Parts: sequence; structure tokens; C-alpha cells
Amino acid sequence: MIRPRRSCLAVPGSNPRFLEKAQGLPADQVFLDLEDACAPLAKEGARHAVVKALNEGDWGARTRVVRVNDWTTEWTYRDVITVVEGAGANLDCLMLPKVRNAEQVRALDLLLTQIERTMGLPVGRIGIEVQIEDARGLVEVDAIAAASPRLETLVFGPADFMASINMKSLVVGEQPPGYPADAYHYILMRILMAARANGLQAIDGPYLQIRDVPAFREVAGRAAALGFDGKWVLHPGQIEAANEIFSPTQEDYDHAELILDAYEYHTSAVGGAKGSAMLGDEMIDEASRKMALVIAGKGRAAGLPRTSAFHPPSDDR
Repeated sequence: MIRPRRSCLAVPGSNPRFLEKAQGLPADQVFLDLEDACAPLAKEGARHAVVKALNEGDWGARTRVVRVNDWTTEWTYRDVITVVEGAGANLDCLMLPKVRNAEQVRALDLLLTQIERTMGLPVGRIGIEVQIEDARGLVEVDAIAAASPRLETLVFGPADFMASINMKSLVVGEQPPGYPADAYHYILMRILMAARANGLQAIDGPYLQIRDVPAFREVAGRAAALGFDGKWVLHPGQIEAANEIFSPTQEDYDHAELILDAYEYHTSAVGGAKGSAMLGDEMIDEASRKMALVIAGKGRAAGLPRTSAFHPPSDDR
């Protein structure tokens, strides 16, 4: 199942006010964070606050995710056990940060399977999101993306990644000074190729200048242009922009639906069983159909209404 993830809202698991407020915001996905957003002394209490929020909160159609700590810490296994045993029925995915190899993903898959069996939960229903946050993770991204059938997304973590390669910038997600091109292009494309080759979504990480929405739009627009499915949002003011940028325009959505209808008609017996046909002045074929499926799928997931209808050519009626 492909879940909409245009906007992925980060919520500190240790902040009850934010946990409550997030339930009323129009983000596609909310992830309750037990990692960087929680101080070490607050992590145990945050686990229980997250369980309570998942079980008692009204999350509507939002995808519900919890980010646990990475496997190099002493907190990971207890994060997973507490959250899944306490609220597994109300959880869609776990997010694993700082993934460096496929074995780390398989370890989480195995632990999830054991808990699901113990608790009587459907085995395999809880998905996994992984963050690529350093050079080693990027080098191993193909193996990581194929590590588990639970995997749903690859997420770029820019802050840790910038530190891991000694990038000359302190503004997370911004271009380093003096570089004449896009310093993130290779990184994003590498993650995107691994995701698409394994049927996964690709999500861009956060932009930390949370009140600079025009700059957020620019950065998000680059990821959307490449084909990314969404982006993290750290502030309510970024949500509307993310939802807009990672949705097709109304014109593109309508056109995609028209292509699908026209192709279905012209390849049918009543339409002449043609391999290619004309839609107005545009020739469409199987490749056109595949491209239209992507745009139409995103438009439907975004809840866009259809404002045009296909009418067979008069000479074909």
C-alpha cells in the first residue's frame, strides 16, 4: 500500500502539547520522535507518552510513525518493545535512523516479527522507514533498500550527512557557499534510484530555517522535481507548502486522467485496439499511460477532484 507522504511532520515524543496539537494539523504523516528530539533523560517517559498518544489520540487518516533510536545506542530495543507492545495496533511504521547497512534493517524486522507474534498482531503489517544519514549508508543504500519486505520509504537525513562528509555549511539543507551547482543532487538521486528500484517511496529531510517558507519551497521544489514523494516538516507553517509542492497541479492531474481514459478506450475493441492514438494534438501510447499513472496516483492520494471528462472521438462512436 502506497501511503501519501507529501508532508511528514516531526513531533517530539516528550512534549504532550505538541503530541496533542499534531492531531489537528493537515500533515499526511506524523512521526513521533524518540531520537534527536528527546533528551536522554526524557526518553523513557517519552516512550510511554507516545504509546498513550497513539492509543488515545485522534489521528484520522494520517500515517502514524514512531522514530526509535539507532542501533548503536542503548535505547533502541526498549523503544521498539515498549511502543509496539503498547500501541502496535495503532502504529503504521517504525522509523530507524542512521542506517548504515542491511543487517540493521533485518534486525529491526526480526524484532518486530517476534513482538507481533507474541502480541497476536498481524505479522508484517507494521512497516519500516529508514534514514540514510552518512556516507556509509549512501554507499550501502541498494542493499538497505532491498533488506526487508516491510520497507516503505528511504529518508534523506541532511544534517548528519553533511557532518559525515565534512560539508562546508552550517545551514541544514542549504547549498554550501561557493559551490556553483546543487551539492545534494547526487545524494538525492542515489537515494531515489534505490527507492524506485525496490518499489519504495523517497522522502527528503528537513529544512531547519522553519520560518523561511519561501526558502523551504525552493528546497522542497528541487526534491519534488527529481521525483521525491514528500519532505519532512518541522513547523505547521511548512505543511501547506509541502502538500502543494508534492501534489500535481490540477491541470496535470486532469490531463493524466484523460490520458488513462483515452488509452483505455483506444486499446479496447470498441476503440479499434490501437497501440497508440491521439489525444487532441498529443500522441499517447503505453509509455504515456505509465507516466500518467504516476501523476494520477498522486492526485488521487492528494484528494484532487477531477474537473474534465474524456469523450471518444465522434468518428469512433
